[in-house]
Amino acid sequence: MIRNLTNRIILVVVILAFSLWVDFSTQVKILNPMTDETLFSQDLTPRLGLDLRGGLQVLLEADLPETAKIDTASMEIARDIVQQRTDALGVNENVIQVAGERRIVGEFPGLEDTEAVLATIQQTGLLEFVDTGDFNPQEGSFLVTDYSPTGDASATPADGVNVFHTIMTGAELESVNVSQDRLGNNYIINFVLKSNGSKIFADHTSANRGKFLTILLDKRVISAPVINDAITGGSGSISGRFTYESANAFAIQLRYGSLPVPLKVVETRIIGPTLGADSLNKSLVAGLIGMAIVVLFMIIYYRLPGIVAVFSIMIYAAITFAIFKWFHFTLTLPGIAGFLLSTGTALDSNILIFERMKEELRSGRTLIQAMDLGWTRAWSSIRDSNLAAIITSVILFWFGSSFGATIVKGFSLTLALGVLISLFTAIYVTRTLLALFLRTFKPQNYERWFGI
Repeated sequence: MIRNLTNRIILVVVILAFSLWVDFSTQVKILNPMTDETLFSQDLTPRLGLDLRGGLQVLLEADLPETAKIDTASMEIARDIVQQRTDALGVNENVIQVAGERRIVGEFPGLEDTEAVLATIQQTGLLEFVDTGDFNPQEGSFLVTDYSPTGDASATPADGVNVFHTIMTGAELESVNVSQDRLGNNYIINFVLKSNGSKIFADHTSANRGKFLTILLDKRVISAPVINDAITGGSGSISGRFTYESANAFAIQLRYGSLPVPLKVVETRIIGPTLGADSLNKSLVAGLIGMAIVVLFMIIYYRLPGIVAVFSIMIYAAITFAIFKWFHFTLTLPGIAGFLLSTGTALDSNILIFERMKEELRSGRTLIQAMDLGWTRAWSSIRDSNLAAIITSVILFWFGSSFGATIVKGFSLTLALGVLISLFTAIYVTRTLLALFLRTFKPQNYERWFGI
């Protein structure tokens, strides 16, 4: 029989109470009783994925020739920048990941303003300050050479096309923010330069009073101010008839740098919230029906151990859902499928243990001996089967991460987490509850209580 049964019961009760508290709460907040200051706060609202909540899924691809070599590091940097840009737009719970060598998959649950997100994430975001001299860029075509500190031309222009060089790029920006002009009619982009950029800017504006300094974003003219005075403070502003939305999107692109690889939208898929809600409802109904059938089978076939297993599975579900909420795992349909499959794994562990117990009871063992031997002799099978499931989950997770298969990734994550928790509930919780029931009821008729 289990030693320190009381301590085990207390631990199970504490874990269950905390899990239920998390399951039925939307926020946890701990206040300082002396000052009412918030010491700890945790949002516990369930995070629903794209297929349950609706939203936008977009597939981006490197806008380069098929023969062009694209290194993995550049795609990872592009992914990080897209993530930062969409986060700054206020798009929450988005998932951005590299898919293969040339593609990036983005998922935005609950997104409504799809056009703003698409416009922001696919722009390269290359800001250039170009010395156009006396030439007004609004009056004709011109060619900008690659950025070079020396200003040497690196391209041969066509006839009638002016060539100018970039004196500085957005890489020299220290900070960027949006504000309104003095009259409050237009939005402007304020920027502060790094030390090197500040010197370049000061030297150029000092030597080129009365000349045009053209500002380009992704090779498009944003504004072309005339240099009236030397700008030596290391800061300036960009005006261009911005609305607040366009100014904010522009600032985000500058703040988080230019994409190392130009991206184009290959495919977009919009899922309505009604379809997502319908999928969620059907998933819950299917899960409840399946669970009801399993509960009836366990109770009818295994009797008292089956009842214990049902309680154990309920505790398992409460712990798992609490972990999902606490660590903000995103729930998707494949994730729910993985959770239900891991529930079957938890029941499988209990069945192995109960069958071993029944064999020991048939062999004439006492109830305590049968219980101890049942757990001991079933452990190797439980360990091997669960280890195989975890290894499979790791392989599936790697596959989903490498190829942008978010469906596979979500399934593997919830499956692995469920298997680990099921090990705890089958080996620790079920055994503790069964010992408590046996101590409480002291059954004598084994055929009736254990279905021998």
